[in-house]
Amino acid sequence: MLPTLVATVVALAMPCVAQAQIYTWRDGGGNLVLSDHPKDGTQRTYAVVGTSGDIRTTRVGKRSTTYDSIIDEHATQHGVRSDLVRAVIQAESAFNPTARSVKGAMGLMQLMPATAVAYGVSNAYDPAENIRAGVAYLRGLLDRYSQNEELALAAYNAGPTAVEKYGRTVPPYRETKNYVAKIQKNAGSRPAPLRVYKVVEIKDGREVVRYTNTPPEK
Repeated sequence: MLPTLVATVVALAMPCVAQAQIYTWRDGGGNLVLSDHPKDGTQRTYAVVGTSGDIRTTRVGKRSTTYDSIIDEHATQHGVRSDLVRAVIQAESAFNPTARSVKGAMGLMQLMPATAVAYGVSNAYDPAENIRAGVAYLRGLLDRYSQNEELALAAYNAGPTAVEKYGRTVPPYRETKNYVAKIQKNAGSRPAPLRVYKVVEIKDGREVVRYTNTPPEK
């Protein structure tokens, strides 16, 4: 009986440890937000031992500017808005270069294996390779849908086959509709239409495609 009695006394002597519920989400800037108040009821919840329950909303680790130079380089090269690329990355991976979906999509722009192969990606978790291929793929979708960002984004999310199936409109999938709306909101309004020229050059016997807003010389 003695061991049990001692254990009971020790337990009673210990201070009562409070617990708090912490909610986490990524904001529009790619920051990790920790708060004791839910944002919209969809955030992950953690019970944290040893807190007083008084937890203020905190943003941790700004990621949205980490890859700015890579984003700007490839967005400029392909004539795609940098803000649009950032919004896609935020929606796809919250700027996590090691993100992987249950369907196998990889990295910052969540490249599917077939897309990674098609764009010559050897390591989809390398930010530079991932962004290069993701922006090029997005450029191809914009060309396919006559610069219609809404349809290009729908195809990026649900696949071109789904967009074609529904007569070149946004498929009636809740996920896809929310995806398109979220990105368009985060990317901001589009500037005046930009004329983009596709230039094909022959280098070392190979065709090299680049995009520019400068008309090619005749």
